[in-house]
Amino acid sequence: MTKDALLPPATLPPATLPPAALLPAPAPAAAPSAPEPRPRHGVTLDGVIHAAEGMMSGGLSPGAQWLAFADWGLHLANAPFRRYELAQAWARQLHRLYDVAAFGETAIERAPNDHRFKDADWRTPPFNFYAQGFLLTQEWLEQAANGPRGVEPANSRIVSFALRQLADMASPSNLPWLNPEVLREAMNTGGANFVVGAVNFLTDLQEAESGRPSGQDQFVIGRDLAATPGEVVYRNELIELIQYAPTTSRTRPQPVLIVPAWIMKYYILDLSAHNSVIRLLVAQGFTVFCISWRNPGSDQRDLSLEDYRRLGVMAALDAVSDICGGTKIHACGYCLGGTMLAIAASAMARDGDDRLQSVTLLCAQTDFSEPGELQLFITEDQVAFLEDMMRAQGYLDSRQMSGAFRLLRSNDLVWSRMIKTGMLGQRTHPNDLMAWNADGTRMPARMHAEYLRRLFLEDALAEGRYFVEGRPIVVGDVRVPIFVVGTETDHIAPWRSVYKIHLLNDGEITFALTSGGHNAGVVSEPGHKGRRFSIARRAAGALYVGPDEWLKRAERREGSWQPAWWAWLAERSGEPVAPPPSGSARFPALYPAPGAYVREP
Repeated sequence: MTKDALLPPATLPPATLPPAALLPAPAPAAAPSAPEPRPRHGVTLDGVIHAAEGMMSGGLSPGAQWLAFADWGLHLANAPFRRYELAQAWARQLHRLYDVAAFGETAIERAPNDHRFKDADWRTPPFNFYAQGFLLTQEWLEQAANGPRGVEPANSRIVSFALRQLADMASPSNLPWLNPEVLREAMNTGGANFVVGAVNFLTDLQEAESGRPSGQDQFVIGRDLAATPGEVVYRNELIELIQYAPTTSRTRPQPVLIVPAWIMKYYILDLSAHNSVIRLLVAQGFTVFCISWRNPGSDQRDLSLEDYRRLGVMAALDAVSDICGGTKIHACGYCLGGTMLAIAASAMARDGDDRLQSVTLLCAQTDFSEPGELQLFITEDQVAFLEDMMRAQGYLDSRQMSGAFRLLRSNDLVWSRMIKTGMLGQRTHPNDLMAWNADGTRMPARMHAEYLRRLFLEDALAEGRYFVEGRPIVVGDVRVPIFVVGTETDHIAPWRSVYKIHLLNDGEITFALTSGGHNAGVVSEPGHKGRRFSIARRAAGALYVGPDEWLKRAERREGSWQPAWWAWLAERSGEPVAPPPSGSARFPALYPAPGAYVREP
C-alpha cells in the first residue's frame, strides 16, 4: 500500500491532502525480540464454529457460563446445610415482605446508583410491594450466588453477574402496568407515550443497523469535535502525531505528549471547546502533542502490542524530541494508552533512555490482579473464545466491545433507557460525549489477544514477566515523578486497581481521585457543577499507605482535578520561552489537525 492510499480522499478536502513527498519515511524496524509464548493461531473448524457462536452470543462464551454454573451448582448440591441457610434466608425475606404489605414498612433501601425506584410513587401501595419484593429477591440471589465454599472466585462472579442480569430483566419497573411513572405518563398523554415509544424503538433499530445515532450529525469532527487548531507533523501506518498551535506568546520548554487509548478515538480529550482537555492544557502555556491512532481493519490483524509501543509511543517521542530541540518530555497516557506508556517508560528506564520529564496516567492500570467487573469477561475459556472470533474477522469490533460494557451497567444503559425511550416516549438530547461514544474503533486480533493474556490473565507487567525486545521490564525502574488519576465510579479501571501503582513503584507519586466515571470524570472541566476530587503526594521512598487509609488522609477539593495537574506540570517545567515551530526539517507540518485517521469509520 502506498502512503497516499492511507489518506482516504473522501475524508478531507482536496486542499488538505498531503503530497506523498511530504510524508515521513516509516520508523526503522526494531531488532526482533525474543518470541513470546502465544496461543496457537490459525483458523480451525472448531474456531469457525466458535466464531459463529460468538456472533449470536454477543461475544460471551457459552462454555464459560455453563462451567461457572456447573461449579456453583455441584458445590451447592454437596452442601445441604448451605441450602438450609439459604432456605432460612428466603423465609426471612418473605417475612420482611409481609411487613411491607401489612404495615407499609420499607424493608430495604435501593442502592444510591439504582434509579429505577427513585420516583416517589414507588413508596406508595401497591407499587411499594412490587419494588420491595424485587429488591428483597435480588438481595437473596446475591447471597445464593456468593457460595458455597470451594467455588472458584471467577465462577462465583459469573454466576452472580448472570443472576443479576436475569433479575434485572424481571424488574417490575420494566413492566408498564406495574411502573407508576409509565402509568402516570399514559394517563397524562392518553397513551400517546406508547406511540412515541414505538417510533423510538424503530428509530433505535435503524440506528443499530447504521451504527450512527440520530442527531449526531450536528457534531462534526474538525468543526465541533477535535477542533483544537494544530498540524499533523508525523504519520506512519499506525499513528498520526498532532502538534497543537500555541495560544500564549510563551510556552513551557518541556512539551506534553498525550498517548490516548486506541480502544477509543483520541478526541475524548478534545471534545467541545469548553471541555477539551487538550485545548485547556494548551491555554496554560504548554506545547501539546497528541497521538491519533489508526482504526485498524482485517488487514492489520497481526499488529502486536509491541507494534503499538514501537510505532506509537516511541515513534511519537522521536518526533516530539526532534521538533522541540531534544528537551525532556512530559508524557501522559489515558486508559489503555496509559498502560502502554507505562510499558514504554519502563523499557526506556531499563535502557537508560532519559527523555521523559514526568509521567501522567489517567485511569490506567499497571496491575491487573483486581481489574474490577471486567474480570467477568477475562477467563481462559472466554479469552480463547474471543481469539476464535477475532481470528475469523481479524479484529474485535466496537459493537462487540460496547455490548460487554452495556451489560456491566445494564440498569443505566439497557433497562433505564428502554423505560425512558420506549415507555415514557422521551429521547435523550445528543451531546458531544454521546457523539464520541458512537464513533467506535476496532482492536487488532493479535494485539487484543496479547493484551488480554499477557496483562489481564497473566498480570505479567506487575510480576516482572513482561518482555520488551527480549528482556523483562518493571514499572519500578521508572524514576521520574508520576501523576495518577482515578475516578470514583470507574467500572473499567477501578480506582483501587489504578492505585496499585504505589506497590510497583516507590518513586514520587501524586494520586488524585475525582468524582465521575471513566470518561466523564477525566473530561470534567473547571467550572463543571458538582465536581470534586481528593489528592495527596507520596514522596519517593515513603512507606506504603493503602487506598482506604489514603482516602482518609488525602486533601479534598471542590472542582475539576485539571488545574491541580496543570500546577503539577508547571512545577516540573522550566520558565516559559518562545514556542517551538510547527514541525521541523525532519518532521514537517503535513496537513491540519485533526488529520485523516480520526475520520476513518
